[in-house]
Amino acid sequence: MFSDKSNELIQECVSVLELATESRLHSQVPLVRQVAKYTINSGGKRLRPLMLILGAKSVGCSSNKVVDMAVALEFVHTATLLHDDVVDDSKVRRGESTANVQFGNAASVLVGDFLYSRAFQIMVDVGIDAVFKIMADATNDISEGEVLQLANIKNINLGEEEYFQVIRAKTSKLFEAAATLGGVIAGADADTVDDLSNYGACVGTAFQIVDDILDYVGVEGVIGKKVGDDLREGKVTLPVIHALREGTVSDREMISGLLGNENESAPEKTLQIFDRLGSLEYARGCARKEVTHAVDSLSSLRPSSAKECLVELAVSSLDRIK
Repeated sequence: MFSDKSNELIQECVSVLELATESRLHSQVPLVRQVAKYTINSGGKRLRPLMLILGAKSVGCSSNKVVDMAVALEFVHTATLLHDDVVDDSKVRRGESTANVQFGNAASVLVGDFLYSRAFQIMVDVGIDAVFKIMADATNDISEGEVLQLANIKNINLGEEEYFQVIRAKTSKLFEAAATLGGVIAGADADTVDDLSNYGACVGTAFQIVDDILDYVGVEGVIGKKVGDDLREGKVTLPVIHALREGTVSDREMISGLLGNENESAPEKTLQIFDRLGSLEYARGCARKEVTHAVDSLSSLRPSSAKECLVELAVSSLDRIK
């Protein structure tokens, strides 16, 4: 939960962000704008651009370049969603039909490409050399992370270290980039930028672990997708890795047979194994540790409403699994 002061600051940031986003979505091709707006306006929390803006504010900066870069970051994130939904053949995101269902795979991929290129056009306008490297590295890592996840579908030998390698690339890297960019554009010193980077990486990791937990215990109307999708797609997430490690030979055989299984009872059967072995609680503990590390990373920042909001943002990532 956010305090009234933080809620007010968040609403202020979101209002500015939405105005800037609208102005940057211009295109001579109506379908481009239609698909992009459909995905961007489908209920996302704007966590990454918020993190960028708040990171900059926490060191005393709120220039137009900060907002412009936040828009570019959101465009990159939206592009990854458009591409991911095509790759995963997803039908629902945030409780609504995905863009690939509404407009087709070709339109989703091509508009994703448009958003990537528009993001880099914005970066040219921002005009800070370091920004290009941060975003180039982030987008490269995200792509590698997605491919690595694809390569490990139904791989029951995937270890915890490899799992964290995947999610730090495909998910937390963009959170890390967001917080880093806030510090860089604000002209913060190297130590402060490092602290913001660590904060973003830890929040992003916690966010993905929580998503992996909710795939088994979430409420479909709340999480915006069908419960058990990861299992049906054969994704080996942290609860699965824990159960495979701690379970019996029979448990391993059962889980192996359930991964990628379209049977409606597969998630419930897997959840029964998790409950017996404490796999979800183990994953919750890992998410809590990441949030603790994130908050600790901000200890060097001077007190401010932006810093307090960053702390609350990190803690709120756990609210969905209480």
